[in-house]
Amino acid sequence: MAPRVLGFIKGFFVYETAKSVVVKSWSVGIINRIVQLLIILYFICWVFMHEKAHQLRDTGIESAVMTKVKGLGNFNDRVMDVADYVIPSQGASSFSIITNMVVTANQTQGYCPEIEKKFSCTSDGDCEKKIGLNIGNGMITGKCLNDNGTSNDTWRCEIQGWCPAEDDTISGKPMHEVENFTIFIKNSIRFPLFGVARGNFPSSLNRSYIQSCNYDPVRHPFCPIFKVGDILKHLNQSLENITKIGGEIGININWKCNLDYDEENCNPKYFFTRLDAAFEHSSVSKGYNFRFAKYYQSEDGTEYRTLHKAYAIRFEIIVSGNAGKFNVVPFLINLVAAFTSVGLATVFCDIILLNFHKGADEYKAKKFEEVSGVVPESGSNILYKGSQVSIKALEKNSNDSGTFSIGRQE
Repeated sequence: MAPRVLGFIKGFFVYETAKSVVVKSWSVGIINRIVQLLIILYFICWVFMHEKAHQLRDTGIESAVMTKVKGLGNFNDRVMDVADYVIPSQGASSFSIITNMVVTANQTQGYCPEIEKKFSCTSDGDCEKKIGLNIGNGMITGKCLNDNGTSNDTWRCEIQGWCPAEDDTISGKPMHEVENFTIFIKNSIRFPLFGVARGNFPSSLNRSYIQSCNYDPVRHPFCPIFKVGDILKHLNQSLENITKIGGEIGININWKCNLDYDEENCNPKYFFTRLDAAFEHSSVSKGYNFRFAKYYQSEDGTEYRTLHKAYAIRFEIIVSGNAGKFNVVPFLINLVAAFTSVGLATVFCDIILLNFHKGADEYKAKKFEEVSGVVPESGSNILYKGSQVSIKALEKNSNDSGTFSIGRQE
């Protein structure tokens, strides 16, 4: 064990220094320069030009969004305006446009039979088993009722709650006019690291242009008015399907700004996404819907409500982005990394020379030498330590630079 430990200690306290070996080979020389060129091009084209690694980046974007919807539709022979179909009405970054509804009017607190077939019964015992379930329109009382006849198909468990119970299998014709509705988006952002604030449309735009334009990535890239039909076309979505069962759409506003140029060139790009695409073919939950109620009170104090099950297109305004500006520190760090990486060409060529080249043995002999306890002797070209010869033949003069030249071998 002791000799091993001693050998490890001796092996640890050694010094390695590079020795230059000039290999006169066209093939290896060409490979070396090509690899160096590829590394340099990688850093210039990808690291510096594409990734902007020479810039200091601000990813903590601050954002505020205001929205406004306009348009008139028709649902169940009723004209619907913004106050009827937009929820919430405050103009937030997340809002829904109702396109279809199931309306259950004049509900009051009381007792009535359930509607769904899963609450079918033939006796009170069937309903007692369902007491405590929270999947119906009210609380199961344990009674089995038949208000519509004597057929077994019409017997349902009794509930206590808002009556009559909702039947969401009945719905009206979807409001297809939503295709022509417009969404006005006002987005202001700020990059706090650089103190730069921008808006999604230039302040030079006049009112007449805003009122007449619709966003188009080519013709009107700065127009903040988005037509719902155009968004659906960008997503290749069916108007009939999404107005019937609803859906979720993301409007992505991406700010990617190069502040080495004028701030006026810092403008957003818009992308559209179907956020619920993962559930498009789901048999459990499709589309998007929610319920809300409007409450009334009669003169005698009885409380009524109208329950709405709304199918809607939900819009999410998603703001992201970053800004970059030249900074000496990241520039120098990546510049040093580039110069260091050029040395990988040498490693690659060494692998070729040591393993695949015709002169591999000669290259190994010239590249690797082990010198133990160097003791120079006057007038001698041989190094000794005791009786151990570390280098058998050293054909160099005392003023030699340490460079070996291996003849051209192809």
